[in-house]
Amino acid sequence: MGIPRYKLKRYVISNTIAWVAGIVWLIPFLGVLMASVRPYDQIVSGWWHLHPFTLTIKNYIDAFNHPMFPIGVGLRNSLIIAVPGAIIPLIVASLAAYAFARYSFPVKNYLFAFIILLMALPQQMTVVPLYFLLRDMHLLNTFRGLILVHSAWGLAWITFFMRNYFSMLPTDVEEAARIDGASDIKIFYKIVLPMALPGLISAAILQFTWVWSDFFLALVFLQDPSKYVATQRLPLLRGQYYVNWGVLTAASILVMIVPLLVYALFQKYYISGMIGWSTEK
Repeated sequence: MGIPRYKLKRYVISNTIAWVAGIVWLIPFLGVLMASVRPYDQIVSGWWHLHPFTLTIKNYIDAFNHPMFPIGVGLRNSLIIAVPGAIIPLIVASLAAYAFARYSFPVKNYLFAFIILLMALPQQMTVVPLYFLLRDMHLLNTFRGLILVHSAWGLAWITFFMRNYFSMLPTDVEEAARIDGASDIKIFYKIVLPMALPGLISAAILQFTWVWSDFFLALVFLQDPSKYVATQRLPLLRGQYYVNWGVLTAASILVMIVPLLVYALFQKYYISGMIGWSTEK
């Protein structure tokens, strides 16, 4: 029995739209990639001119070891901030989210609504008081200060995300463990967290990506050029008298490849966490 015509038509249309959208999205990336692997004199007239075509990794080497703003140092600084900036709020917010999902306490609903409202607060409204706060705490122009700010910003949305995820988990195993005498802390770490691993990885990847991609907060709170993160160094690679597009695009590829690798490594858990609770077969 063949596929009904209306289903076949819908399938063709939906796939055509998906392919067109994917190609349109890939065109700018292909331009950046092509410019990053070709000499400067071959891309000044346009990356789509394929004659002559010479592959080279010199742009990546020059970007990584730039004499003034090496992107390699920026990648290291970004990792120093992004890794704890993702782990710290994940730990704290998971504890709070589990409490919101499983326990009853006064003003619980009002407190959770307040946390949701915090997610709508623009960063630009808080940078001035945060600047003076970090200055008074002697954390201005330090990695610790920026990690603290990113962790604070991540608490609200991770609490919201993980609370909804914990609410979808079955409670039978937790109740059985509680009957056997397990404490709440032991139940959380030994039972709940392993079941919530896809959600935890999804939240960690999103938080890591947002911290890694941050430019605004780093621009405000980091003034020492040696501490500039990767996103701060990218615009500084343009040069004063001309733009070396090969070096600039190579640095852009190096910056974007880190979150892409993280996503590729944890793709299975990320997708499971985003679509809801699932168990490994």
